[in-house]
Amino acid sequence: MDVANATHHSEENTAFIVLISLVATIGGFLFGFDSGVINGTVDGLQQAFHSNSVGTGFNVASMLLGCAVGAFFAGRLADYYGRRSVLIVAAACFIISAWGSGISTSSAEFVVYRIIGGLAVGAASVMSPAYISEVSLARYRGRLASVQQIAIIFGLFAAFLSNYLLARFAGASTQPLWLGYDAWRWMFWMELVPAIPFLVALMFIPESPRYLVAKGHESVALAVLKRLYGPRSGQAKFDEIRASLASDQHRPRFSDLIDRQRRRVRPIVWVGIGLAAFQQLVGINVVFYYGAVLWQAVGFSEADALLINVFSGALSIAACIGAMLMIDRVGRKPLLWGGSVGMAITLALVAYAFSTAHTGTHGQVALSGGIGVLALVAANAYVVCFNMSWGPVMWVMLGEMFPNQIRGSALAAAGAVQWIANFLITITFPILLAGLGLAAAYGLYTLAALLSVVFVLKFVHETKGKELEHMDG
Repeated sequence: MDVANATHHSEENTAFIVLISLVATIGGFLFGFDSGVINGTVDGLQQAFHSNSVGTGFNVASMLLGCAVGAFFAGRLADYYGRRSVLIVAAACFIISAWGSGISTSSAEFVVYRIIGGLAVGAASVMSPAYISEVSLARYRGRLASVQQIAIIFGLFAAFLSNYLLARFAGASTQPLWLGYDAWRWMFWMELVPAIPFLVALMFIPESPRYLVAKGHESVALAVLKRLYGPRSGQAKFDEIRASLASDQHRPRFSDLIDRQRRRVRPIVWVGIGLAAFQQLVGINVVFYYGAVLWQAVGFSEADALLINVFSGALSIAACIGAMLMIDRVGRKPLLWGGSVGMAITLALVAYAFSTAHTGTHGQVALSGGIGVLALVAANAYVVCFNMSWGPVMWVMLGEMFPNQIRGSALAAAGAVQWIANFLITITFPILLAGLGLAAAYGLYTLAALLSVVFVLKFVHETKGKELEHMDG
């Protein structure tokens, strides 16, 4: 058996599998870039569109409106038109959004282009890991799919760095840079640099073989599988995929998410929705958005806070790489519950630190020396715990945990929930901050982290080393 396995492994076109997976992860990079680029353009938007704080806030958050819609429809459209086809449309939307956001002359026009970008982000967030899962083998599928989270963080980092450099060259984000256009407009146009190659590269990668089998394009699917895994393994995988779909050959539909015998949503779908929701309920985006308060409360200047953000970004990348190296050895479930325990502890420490805070002379939050250092260390430890667990592992599991017949529909539901939870956490934080205070807000995220431990231990099943055709719905 070992000799046979070694022979089959030698036939695999591993380099090609890695290459097409990396092409798909450019979608994750653009996900991060498009999410992060807005941070450097707020002053320019206010000045150009003469918007008040409410209008500016809506300009900034408008992308999230498209994200849930994009994630929801991407999964469904992928069942009809293919995974690669949906990624191609997403790439086109990234290009349209980047160009349009930079040329906008009014808030209404800008919001339309940002929503188009949100559609692309939502689609890429679910389709990139799904495509990677469907072209890679079980023994290294987790490692390849977890690269998605690294790409997202690199995208965020690239956006922050690009914004910083462009503003520095111009003197300010609101000052003209090249061709008479303000720097903030060029911040959006910089997204074209990765978006256009992404669109071109997608034209040269194969469609998901599992989609091809499901649509009846069996000769094309077999050719793709043989190119990926070699003649014998490709044929065996083709037979396995076809057998998994043979008992249920109707076109995928949302009603597949319902167990017809019990007349209720399939448990696996609820698990996927729970994973998607908890990833946001632990407050990761709030911690990122409010990080500057932590650093300045400890006593750092604004300039030093920017450097600390770079350090936090480097920690995030290192943590994701650690998760990538462990996910196919340790498994998905241990990383999830271990990360939840770590997040609960570190969030509780942050909440405790803010419970001792007092208001400074200018109304800002202030912490005493030792408590400030505790908050700083705990917040960075929280980021590490998240990026070694829920950050990458949630996307890996959503891409692989569902049976072939319902994968697109289940991804649509879970992806939409993920972005809705993101939106709700983002808009409720200022309300919590004003009504309950920072300590109570972080206390709620601590509670969510503790509940996620119970959720993982009770409901989540390990998928390490399990072929997609063996996923039980």
